[in-house]
Amino acid sequence: MAEHNVNSASQVVTISPSKGWLGIDLRELWHYRELIYFLTWRDIKVRYKQATLGVAWAILQPVVTTAITSIVFGYLLKVDTGNLPYPVFTLAALLPWHLFQLSLQKSSVSLVGNANLLTKIYFPRIIIPLSSVLAVLVDFAISLILLFVVMLIFKLPLTWNILWLIPLTLLAILTALAVGFWLSTLNVQYRDIQQMVPFLLQVWMYATPIVYPITIIPEGTIRYLYSLNPMVGVVQGFRWALFDDSPPDMTLLVSAVAVMILLISGLFFFRRMEKTFADVV
Repeated sequence: MAEHNVNSASQVVTISPSKGWLGIDLRELWHYRELIYFLTWRDIKVRYKQATLGVAWAILQPVVTTAITSIVFGYLLKVDTGNLPYPVFTLAALLPWHLFQLSLQKSSVSLVGNANLLTKIYFPRIIIPLSSVLAVLVDFAISLILLFVVMLIFKLPLTWNILWLIPLTLLAILTALAVGFWLSTLNVQYRDIQQMVPFLLQVWMYATPIVYPITIIPEGTIRYLYSLNPMVGVVQGFRWALFDDSPPDMTLLVSAVAVMILLISGLFFFRRMEKTFADVV
């Protein structure tokens, strides 16, 4: 990001080119923390403004999806989930998936949606996709309470493993940000991207063990390749943290490495193209 040199007497801010490979200045992001808060709160209010059901949508979506998948895959196709009731098995995977899905949808169109800001004032452009992802955490927190209630209904105990949900949630957010950096940057140049995102997410969902267990994927090399999908590690980690199932194996590590590669390359691409945003958007 850009570097600021402030003359205390005249209060003149000099904006100079950023340095470094990625050019991410954490101090600058902290300086603009109020803007991050404002944009995040704005996205939350816009999402629920004039919505009759309001925050109930955060509960309705996973409930309806869980009901449909439970009927099709749990009752009709009788997918084997071990000792877990199918509704809980699916809901535990749908929560991080919906967090990722909505975050990616929001971040991928965030730059174009904030074109008026990009062309008028300076601020770290990375704030725009970041705030769009943070706004989705409200829905996730509400739906997580729903999951705990469902677990109580099915008499499934909570253990200290649920603390792992914190880093796993962070991993889901970083995945959405990583892909969002790529797609939001490309969307500035090619508006077809926003039409492609729903299709990409639909395919991605079936490439993630949400409605089926990961055990149907052969162990070894094939499963490691499968785990290059970062959401595989997130979903499996959520099930382990919630149900104390077999602990996550190398799939979580493989997924985490894939996220880091996507994030670093996405940041680099975002920073390389950032100077063209105001001219093209």
